[in-house]
Amino acid sequence: MIDTIGTEVAEGEERVRLESADGIAVLTLCRPDRLNGWSWESTRQLGLLADRIRFDPDVRVVLLRAEGRAFCAGIDVSAPGGAITGATAAERTRNYYEGVRWVHERFAVLARLPQPVVAAVQGYCLGFGFELALMADFRIAAEDAVFALPEARLGVAVDAGGDLRIAREAGAGWAKFLALTGRRIDAATAHRLNLVQLLVSPDELESTARAVSAEIAANAPLAVQGIKRGIDAYADAALAPALDRVAMTAALTLTSEDCREGYAAKAARRPPHFTGG
Repeated sequence: MIDTIGTEVAEGEERVRLESADGIAVLTLCRPDRLNGWSWESTRQLGLLADRIRFDPDVRVVLLRAEGRAFCAGIDVSAPGGAITGATAAERTRNYYEGVRWVHERFAVLARLPQPVVAAVQGYCLGFGFELALMADFRIAAEDAVFALPEARLGVAVDAGGDLRIAREAGAGWAKFLALTGRRIDAATAHRLNLVQLLVSPDELESTARAVSAEIAANAPLAVQGIKRGIDAYADAALAPALDRVAMTAALTLTSEDCREGYAAKAARRPPHFTGG
């Protein structure tokens, strides 16, 4: 299994950086050389920092942003500890199931913060990156942003619930269309589908996201947090049982031969040959 013990971040291993000022906590994905590729360690750090934000009385809003030309291009397949092991196929499936459930719990720490979370998205926002952006309460995107859930093309499930959140925001048909085809959509399309609330030029992304965050931070915190909780209670009523199904589907697909074939085909830049096994 993965090593998730510990509450500190080793020097040079920072995946997410936290800075706070004027009521705004800024979470920055800070591996631009890797297009902010996601890993188990990224998830651990995100949960750790979100816990710090939760109990900080000075934080009234959270801004989730990224350095470089991409928000997050998906899983970093080169990251240490990427594969979960087990003596048998059943044990590996069980370990993946618990690993994915652990990811859901860490992501939920961010999504369920009492403070609203604003995501500022530029460039590639793919796979886990798209799912992370969907954890925010709303999204502001630069016109160069590109969104996709490509997991089915690799033989795996959409494992952090991004497809469920698209169904909530844009409808089940669009969730199925995007998740089943793996197609990329531009920022204008994401805006039209209500997956993005504000669309701005790349040069305006940072200033707009900070201005909106400051606008929220200036409002009464008890009212702001109560409004967020009420809307979430309505919108997420069926989310918990659906996420458990997602975790099991992810575990089964991550241990499948189709997953092995999907990643091998991507590395070899050839079409995959899936057999359903």
